Amino acid sequence: MLINNAGGAHGLDPVAEAKEEDWEAMFQGNVLGLLRMTRAALPLMPRDAGATIINIGSAAGHTAYEGGAAYCGAKAAERKITEALRLELNGTGIRVGTIDPGMAKTEFSMVRFKGDTGRAQKVYEGTQPLMAQDVAEAMVWVASRPPHVNIDELLIKPTDQAAVHKVYRRK
Repeated sequence: MLINNAGGAHGLDPVAEAKEEDWEAMFQGNVLGLLRMTRAALPLMPRDAGATIINIGSAAGHTAYEGGAAYCGAKAAERKITEALRLELNGTGIRVGTIDPGMAKTEFSMVRFKGDTGRAQKVYEGTQPLMAQDVAEAMVWVASRPPHVNIDELLIKPTDQAAVHKVYRRK
């Protein structure tokens, strides 16, 4: 099993004002990191039913939002890499899928806002976001399907999140 859990959004600036080093960090981790780890792990994976590659994407790979051009683009790339890899490995018995969480309370916002705790906490204010364990349980479920079952794509959001940009907040 390989779980590519590369992630990280850096900044929330519009394209016209974004920092190139933020873009580079997002593509290094989210895209090139995934490709490098997969290339390194593939020779070690058994070519029989049940071997699994799970890539962790994001709801942002499905829907763009202001200030998220590079992150959304990187996570859209993850989806396309997953699709291409599934085609390339067809017939090997290796399952390939993506789990794409929406709002999840992890270190994500601390990284995005470069350690600004107040700004990071505000993202989750008044909501009940996914927790890391929710996503981990989804990974276990995907990996524990019978060997002939492949979960191509699983989009998972908290009940409070109807869309990337539409979140219910309690007062």
